[in-house]
Amino acid sequence: MPSSFPSPAMTSSSSTSEIPRLSDHLALATAPISGRVAVTACAAMAFFYVAILYSPTLILRLLPPASLESFMIRRFACAVVSSMVSVISCFFLLGLGRLDDSPTVLGVFGIRCDHLWQAAVFPILLTSLLYAGSFVSKSWKLISRWKDEGRENSCCSVGIYGRRCKDWVCAYARSVMAWRNYVVAPITEELVFRACMIPLLLCGGFGTYSIVFLSPIFFSLAHLNHFLELYYQQKYSFMKAFLIVGLQLGYTVIFGWYTSFLFIRTGSLISPIVAHIFCNVMGLPVLSSPRTKGTATIAAAAGLVGFLYLLFPATNPDMYNQLRDGCRCTSTIFQVKTLFDSLAHYQRMVSSRIRLIDLRHT
Repeated sequence: MPSSFPSPAMTSSSSTSEIPRLSDHLALATAPISGRVAVTACAAMAFFYVAILYSPTLILRLLPPASLESFMIRRFACAVVSSMVSVISCFFLLGLGRLDDSPTVLGVFGIRCDHLWQAAVFPILLTSLLYAGSFVSKSWKLISRWKDEGRENSCCSVGIYGRRCKDWVCAYARSVMAWRNYVVAPITEELVFRACMIPLLLCGGFGTYSIVFLSPIFFSLAHLNHFLELYYQQKYSFMKAFLIVGLQLGYTVIFGWYTSFLFIRTGSLISPIVAHIFCNVMGLPVLSSPRTKGTATIAAAAGLVGFLYLLFPATNPDMYNQLRDGCRCTSTIFQVKTLFDSLAHYQRMVSSRIRLIDLRHT
């Protein structure tokens, strides 16, 4: 998916700038939508993503599942249906049916075959900096356990840890909750809340920074159902359920900012998905640990500084997109825009031209 887009200042002269074929097709194919329609569609997608999870028992009147496995499999099916409905709705709202090129249509949703390893590896390495304290704490714990078991049995210990690791992987592969946390939830949530909502908000006239901070609101509201589950089903007190869900909502908002930023900067759906999976595996970052004597705190602080320092360089769109025509005039190439910045500009340009033509006819 090319990403060498001209800046708004250069689009006034077609002779001095070359409009990328992809963004030109998208601009002409994308249906103009209002900001109100975009926000309403995003809110409806968030509501539907949660509501459909309860439809088998509340609407279809199916019997409650007999086991956790059957309960989660039913929810997996609901999440997949919700994701497909959101994609189809976004397809028609954006008018993507005018495009004949399937890779171009999929590219709007960040589904691409190019630059896969960059989209997967760099976001994980960047995200891992936030867990420097966690890595130090876990490493400290492993070293302490190894010392307690004795160095003379180090060869046996390696074999024991190898078997434990194998058993852990097998157990997770058979766990329905692992499939939920590391496969179904990351893929369906990122597909709905990033790949579908961000193009809608963009074509609704919202700027990229507004989208980064706005779209996670829908993502966090989709987790409000956890409060009802804790309060009514698990009989938690109101205050305890409120504090738990409040902390979770705050975390999901911050996480949503980050994954939205990744999606917009890289233009690939793989990036937020792998970051989502990695964060689900690691949990909340460890900021301090008494057993590490302050080492984990120092590592966490250093990791945060490194994360902030590398946030923009590690997500440079040049690393995730192919420049067109192999242009060697790198000294005259301005900063590369992301796909969605270009989409927003050309959407406004095409809409203004349409209004100008209508005024001339009237």
